[in-house]
Amino acid sequence: MAKSATMTLRKSASALSESARGEVAEALGASLADGLDLYSQIKVAHWNIKGSQFIALHELFDRFGVSVTGHNDTIAERLVTLGGFAHGTVRESARASKLSEYPEGAVRDLELVKVLAARFEQSLDRLRKGRDLAEEKGDTDTHDMLTVVITEYEKHSWFLLATLDA
Repeated sequence: MAKSATMTLRKSASALSESARGEVAEALGASLADGLDLYSQIKVAHWNIKGSQFIALHELFDRFGVSVTGHNDTIAERLVTLGGFAHGTVRESARASKLSEYPEGAVRDLELVKVLAARFEQSLDRLRKGRDLAEEKGDTDTHDMLTVVITEYEKHSWFLLATLDA
């Protein structure tokens, strides 16, 4: 195993330099932590929602959870493909996530829409930074992968903001 400036890397078929692989893998690890936290907050909202829009939002949040889970898997697999290690336990994710904490006792339908809209925006910030880094390092595969994730998260955000009529 090689040690880059940022992390210990395993052998990879990637043509990127070891330094570039390490930096991109680290950015992907940060996005993975946010994504795992985002997933858990979506599920808490899904389980606890109350209000007149219950069924529509309960089902929407469930769809978001499925989407985020799939993207977390893709991000983790790309990180490992680059030679990194995908950290993803609840404790590791909680330590590394930059998302705001889920508000204690939040259950009202439109309150949860606001919470999740804010969490998607926070997650998007880190994903965009990772995409910019991938582009800077010449990693078009990671750049393209993150563009797909960003596009879908922006769509989820639009659904939430439209619900608020914002």
